Amino acid sequence: MPILQQTLRIGAALSLILTATFARATPDAAEWAKIVEAAKKEGKVVVYSGYVSPNTHKAIGDAFEKQYGIKVEYFMARGGELRERVRIEQSTNRFLADVSHNALTQTSAANRIENSLVPHGGLPGMKRLKPDFAARADDTVVPIFTINYGFLINTNLVKPGDEPKGWRDLLDPKWKDKILSDDPRASGGGRVMFHMTYDKWGAEFHEKLAAQNLVFVRDYNEATRRVARGEYPIYIPFILGDYAKIKPLPVKYIIPREGSTYGSYGVSIFRNAPHPNAARVFANFYFSDTAQAVYANDGHGIVISDLKEKLSPEAEALAGVKPLVPEDFTRIQVMFDRAKAIYK
Repeated sequence: MPILQQTLRIGAALSLILTATFARATPDAAEWAKIVEAAKKEGKVVVYSGYVSPNTHKAIGDAFEKQYGIKVEYFMARGGELRERVRIEQSTNRFLADVSHNALTQTSAANRIENSLVPHGGLPGMKRLKPDFAARADDTVVPIFTINYGFLINTNLVKPGDEPKGWRDLLDPKWKDKILSDDPRASGGGRVMFHMTYDKWGAEFHEKLAAQNLVFVRDYNEATRRVARGEYPIYIPFILGDYAKIKPLPVKYIIPREGSTYGSYGVSIFRNAPHPNAARVFANFYFSDTAQAVYANDGHGIVISDLKEKLSPEAEALAGVKPLVPEDFTRIQVMFDRAKAIYK
């Protein structure tokens, strides 16, 4: 049986096990009501986020405060910077943060090494998780949305009939020296793209892609502008949710037909959180229709299967983008080494 098929079957079986486990652990209605009441008395929740997105944070924070009367304070920084901040705070017993809102790769690594998180104790909203996200959840970290990647093309340089429809179309000789790419040898979208496409097609795909003489960048915003200015016809991988910011420009996004590469963000609770009940209630709020619709309308993938809020056709399409392969956090350094060996 192919490895990917085995992985999907194992993931589905694990999802059923986890769903049953969390169902047993989740507080009943009366117990959850007490947690909510205690959270309201705490009056505040402090969130450390590695996702620098004032728009989504403010919308979700304002909605939470309106519903519960609990103030939300965000501190946003790069994942590595947050990790160092938390390490210092935890080691000096200066416990300031309640909730971690970060990429699952960062969260898993930080907790494994620094033991900075505690079990969430069961969140009622987790029963709404799609099976593949339930399979990735555990008693500490739970996925809440995804950043999905595709291609960005300049519509003045690429005719509709010539557009690359999928990842393997990028290997066409006509794109040699014409592809701007996030660097797969560094953290970020390029690393995610390399890992997932390698899992899908192996080294041969990347050896052929490397022969296209990709031009690497590490400044995402500048890469987007360079395509918009017509310096390059294609940029990979492009954050699909960012298209709204550049829609008036001569650019277009493409969702690869084989599936999108993506990165999941998750929620968890810090050890010795000063507002532990508010932390649990806020973590659970991420599974609400309100929060998930905020992510969907910002162009992100969502993790629940029964969103009731009405979305625009474009937001709905982006919220349900097909993944290329399952996410894997276990071989990141191995993949860095392979990327460096192929892209010299």
